[in-house]
Amino acid sequence: MGSTFVSLTYHAVFSTKDRQLSINKEWQARLHEYMAGTIFGLQGVPHNIGGVADHVHLLFGLKATHCLADVMRDIKKSSSAWIHDVLKVPDFAWQEGYAAFSVSPTARRSVSGYIGRQESHHRRLSFRDELKRLLMRAEIAFEERFLD
Repeated sequence: MGSTFVSLTYHAVFSTKDRQLSINKEWQARLHEYMAGTIFGLQGVPHNIGGVADHVHLLFGLKATHCLADVMRDIKKSSSAWIHDVLKVPDFAWQEGYAAFSVSPTARRSVSGYIGRQESHHRRLSFRDELKRLLMRAEIAFEERFLD
């Protein structure tokens, strides 16, 4: 085979430091746009980005040459710097770590819809409970103490 063919789509989730309600609704959409631009600048494909005041969900595609950990580091680092420098929010920080799940092409639309409904979704479910549910559905082993 003379070429490489891949479909690498990820659903990543990460929170603000100490789950602070740090993402202001007034600039939340701009943050999501900035993150999409960062993914695009890394030659990835941003499909959807959403979230609420204490966390963000990203649905994006990567090339075979990307390293997910490097991409996540770059997204968090650049968005944090943007929040500090442009929005002038000096105490903003992301929590260390993230959760990431592979998404099949047939599930992309469903995951994108889920990300788009975050605000209504979190009226009845905490981020911790959501993360726990996502990890269990993906059959990822975890210790409760690392969810905080």
